[in-house]
Amino acid sequence: MSVLFKNARILATENGAFKVLDGAFLGVDGKKINYIGVSRPSFSYDTEKDMHDRLLMPGLVNSHAHSSMNLLKGMGSDLPLQQWLNTIWPVEAKMRDVDFIAGMEMAVLEMLAGGTTSFSDMYFSPMVTQKVIGESGIKADLCRVVMGGDEHTDYLSYQNRVEALAFHRDFDNAYDGRLHVDWSVHAEYTISDNIAEKWAEEIQGLGGRLHIHLSETRAEQESCLNKRGMTPAAWFNKLGYFNVPTYAAHCVWVTDEDLAVMREKGVTAVHNPSSNMKLGSGFAPVQKMLDMGLNVALGTDGSASNNNVNMFEEMHLASVIHNGYHLDPTIMRPSDVIKMATINGAMAQGRPDTGSLEVGKCADIIAVNLDAPHMLPDHDTPALVCYSAQASDVCMTMVDGKILYENGEYLTMDKERIFHDYRASCEYLASK
Repeated sequence: MSVLFKNARILATENGAFKVLDGAFLGVDGKKINYIGVSRPSFSYDTEKDMHDRLLMPGLVNSHAHSSMNLLKGMGSDLPLQQWLNTIWPVEAKMRDVDFIAGMEMAVLEMLAGGTTSFSDMYFSPMVTQKVIGESGIKADLCRVVMGGDEHTDYLSYQNRVEALAFHRDFDNAYDGRLHVDWSVHAEYTISDNIAEKWAEEIQGLGGRLHIHLSETRAEQESCLNKRGMTPAAWFNKLGYFNVPTYAAHCVWVTDEDLAVMREKGVTAVHNPSSNMKLGSGFAPVQKMLDMGLNVALGTDGSASNNNVNMFEEMHLASVIHNGYHLDPTIMRPSDVIKMATINGAMAQGRPDTGSLEVGKCADIIAVNLDAPHMLPDHDTPALVCYSAQASDVCMTMVDGKILYENGEYLTMDKERIFHDYRASCEYLASK
């Protein structure tokens, strides 16, 4: 199947920089982009779509989420992280497989409608929620979180480890490569040394990627320094975790020394502005990260600490909060923020074939409606995307050349059934 988008404004990438084309054409053949230009291509296509007053841009990559946590939205509001966790964890312990699936499906509905084409998820029961990736057509990096244990835990039979290895074996690169299975450690403070040391040694021999939380709060940073005489980043590095390609969520309280280690090891920092502000965690040193040459991606975190999976909102906040905090309106350029939400996230996921609109790359494309009062005029397209656009402006989401969402309609998911199942899960959890 091939399609030609015509009369579009296109946020393309050329030599690593954004280039805006107006009244342009973008051709898709199968899963790949095969043409971008202002002249009509000589190729023939099965269908054509007029994109007048539409901006075509790369699909967004949500690099850190806990998708099924949207079932817990509103629980523990206005609490600092540790108290919030102590509120959330007992409820999570009562969640069933059907609840994790219902939460994941609702999150994917929200993401597709908001222009997210790929996401990285750290949560429970990925062995069952993976089917949502297969059915919906979205891309995702999922992981079976490893945490807990104590000095007496038998490592080889530890359930977290056994399930993580089985999940990777059975589902890595499933669904034509749309599903990646990553390794994970929840955080330095939620895993025993016994498990952490052996897990680090094992995954270094297996390859793959690692998804962690890192230095989210001042309390986490100071507790690790008091307990270990080193920061969480130094601890992860000492155990060898950073020898595996790693992306680390939050990184709010990392030191300059931590950042130097992360740069040396190629660790991606995932910025989560909504969650960090809602939980009062602080402001990550994002501009310093960019200046040092770190790969910085963008994520929503879970819907119980955000409370949505709206990547346009994350782009907007990332664009403005650091300017205000540093009293400098020049430090967060819209083009850098869009890269954080697209190609930088794709790099963190190990997906070099997506994240930008270029010939030969995957057709992971979204269309944004420009025919709205708040989207006029367009003197600077990247600035318009970061400062004006809303998730509700997305009118098409395509993954691997297949349209999954268009003009309010889901083409691969049963919205009515998903809402029914989701409400049933919410009622169940409320009864518990």
